[in-house]
Amino acid sequence: MKIKTTVVGSYPIPQWLYGNASRVALRDAVMVVLKTQELAGLDVVADGELNRFDPSHPETNGMIDYFTSRLSGVQTRYSISDLEAFRADAGMSFRKAPAGIVTGAVGEGVLNLPADYEFTAGLTASPLKFTCTGPHMLAKTLADRHYGSTPQVAMALARVLRKQLERIPAAVVQIDEANISGHPEDREWAAEAINHVLEGIEGERAVHVCFGNYGGQAIQKGFWRDLLPFLNSLRVNHLVLEFARRGYEELPVFRDLDPKIGLGLGVVDIKDNVIEPADVIAARIENAARVLGEGRVRWIHPDCGFWMLLRNVADGKMRALVEGRDRFYGS
Repeated sequence: MKIKTTVVGSYPIPQWLYGNASRVALRDAVMVVLKTQELAGLDVVADGELNRFDPSHPETNGMIDYFTSRLSGVQTRYSISDLEAFRADAGMSFRKAPAGIVTGAVGEGVLNLPADYEFTAGLTASPLKFTCTGPHMLAKTLADRHYGSTPQVAMALARVLRKQLERIPAAVVQIDEANISGHPEDREWAAEAINHVLEGIEGERAVHVCFGNYGGQAIQKGFWRDLLPFLNSLRVNHLVLEFARRGYEELPVFRDLDPKIGLGLGVVDIKDNVIEPADVIAARIENAARVLGEGRVRWIHPDCGFWMLLRNVADGKMRALVEGRDRFYGS
């Protein structure tokens, strides 16, 4: 089976969206993002995560706050004591404040992910990816006053997300987890919550794990070898993993990845403005095939989202991604 190309999710925000929150402007922007990916030749496209962009909190491109601010049982105003308790967690030191305080049973509130999907699905005929921040990442950004433990918060979030995602017939539904990479000790309860979500997904199930992209900076420190038990425990069709920025020295670890799980290889560095030549992309795929065997890499993609790059750089990287894959096959 030929390796497929896709993006991780986000795309640079078109300038006209700043200060213009109308649905017409958003529709135009999403259409531009989809058409740009189609012209680049990507096999599976995404909405650029424009549905959840919040100009008042650009550092995470809406990855957290879009979800937590819409849930019932979560309040977004908090005391000094709440802040102090949150800041005591070294794992979330890159955030100055929690995304919210869990004060009651977590419910869907006004979160409406199916509506976000429907808004985008009508704008493209290409296979579509829908991305959603996962329960581990969301739970770690919240301060809990209700459940008594972060694992319980994660499962409450997982129940809400599953109810929403099971109604989304996207070609690929991707769960994004950018905190587990630095906290493999969370793997058992994180996998339980993530798997609860995955089991409700109708299409191809994907999980994206990276080492952070907060304002273009890596946040988490760790090694893929420590995450392999977690990755093997996921009920997932394929993984979407960061490699280009870190290098490919850790590839041999993935010889022990469950063969039922497809490997998605990051071959584009999103923390660098240099557009990789197609030959470099092809060489990275060839190296992975040599280390892991032909057919083991099933997807290639950027390391993470494109949102903090200039549009012309992101567009060039997408074209290089497709050209590099085709060059690997000699076409």
